[in-house]
Amino acid sequence: QVQLEESEGGTVQAGGSVRLSCTVSGRTDRSLPVAWFRQAPGKTRDFVAGITRNGDQTYYGDFVKGRFTISIDNAEGIVYLQMDSLEPEDTAVYNCAAASVSYVSGDEQNYADWGQGTQVTVSS
Repeated sequence: QVQLEESEGGTVQAGGSVRLSCTVSGRTDRSLPVAWFRQAPGKTRDFVAGITRNGDQTYYGDFVKGRFTISIDNAEGIVYLQMDSLEPEDTAVYNCAAASVSYVSGDEQNYADWGQGTQVTVSS
């Protein structure tokens, strides 16, 4: 079984930054990608960013527009999401997830294991 645990998010003012981490442990296939998703109240879950386990490929949701950076320390099993220039529209619960396919997918159906999620609130 795979366990994913996100760091605490928090509240930040618009224009500020937050760094999230996701610790992946358990019987995980270290070759499979990891991604971040988010879901705001009343909205569908969106793909935020994904990364291959060796870190050579990264993908981002269209709304990111260069503001976020995903990175990985595969030896430690930690995936980071650095979020800068945050906007109130970025307020959501952020989840990390381990893929069940060998490529980074924007479809949440391709992710079998999920963390509990962490709240990020951006105030205006």
